[in-house]
Amino acid sequence: MRKRTDAVALEHERCVALGSSSPGSTAAVLDADCRLKHNLRPAGKGPAEPRCTEDKDMKRALGRRKNMWFRLRKILFCVLGLYVGIPFLIKLCPGIQAKLIFLNFVRVPYFIDLKKPQDQGLNHTCNYYLQPEEDVTIGVWHTVPAVWWKTAQGKDQMWYEDALASSYPIILYLHGNAGTRVATNLVRRLCERETPPEALILESPFTNIREEAKSHPFSVIYRYFPGFDWFFLDPITSSGIKFANDENVKHISCSLLILHAEDDPVVPFQLGRKLYNIAAPSRSFRDFKVQFIPFHSDLGYRHKYIYKSPELPRILREFLGKSEPELQH
Repeated sequence: MRKRTDAVALEHERCVALGSSSPGSTAAVLDADCRLKHNLRPAGKGPAEPRCTEDKDMKRALGRRKNMWFRLRKILFCVLGLYVGIPFLIKLCPGIQAKLIFLNFVRVPYFIDLKKPQDQGLNHTCNYYLQPEEDVTIGVWHTVPAVWWKTAQGKDQMWYEDALASSYPIILYLHGNAGTRVATNLVRRLCERETPPEALILESPFTNIREEAKSHPFSVIYRYFPGFDWFFLDPITSSGIKFANDENVKHISCSLLILHAEDDPVVPFQLGRKLYNIAAPSRSFRDFKVQFIPFHSDLGYRHKYIYKSPELPRILREFLGKSEPELQH
């Protein structure tokens, strides 16, 4: 403080000297006086103004960061609450899992009317419904052999039903659990009624719903959740949803072919192999052919693209013992 006072006094003396030596130089004196006033300004005012602006910007940035952290923490708590709440919701409402397994409330593709296959260019196909149980209705597409495609155009349902009595083999294609189409359970019932089919072909099958649920991609985030079986698997089986393929194959008396891709991300390849290992030594298959065909992961067929394999017609011909024209029909 003393040094500053001495500097101010020195400046004042310089201004006086300039004024006495040069009476006509009024501008120089005024300039010196201005500098003197500038130096006499109280500390913390004047030049400190830019620093105040920096402080405000810093406070504003810190406020934004704090707000962002608050929002992020709120989102994390919501996600955590949802993660913990879903198991309890499924346990209390097991019907939710049934909806997720069968997905019969989902229409994909949405803008296609499945009642009119002819709109999709299938002029040789008829849509009708079956009622296997009370209050259960299943939609069916009936497609006739290729040699009848031209004849079938414009025909009614009665004509298609009569076509089932022809000498051509009937292939019943069930597209899996989505949409409630379970194949091994149906074949088991047919075998128990002593009306078995000629063969059963399973594409990317699993052993049972419990083992598949543990391996499904959707279960990854809950696989190590405490009480996973109690929260997720027990409600499925208590609802009567079992998909017990490993049990059904022990009661099937017809030829069995299993197709599975090694790179299947939905149903692990080892479950298809395990099902084959259960079926092969079963007494019910002692008079029938049981075959397992793997598809290498390099082919990229994954869960639902085995149909693209150029080897598939040959595999089916050899398994069914049919000639190529018979298989096309």
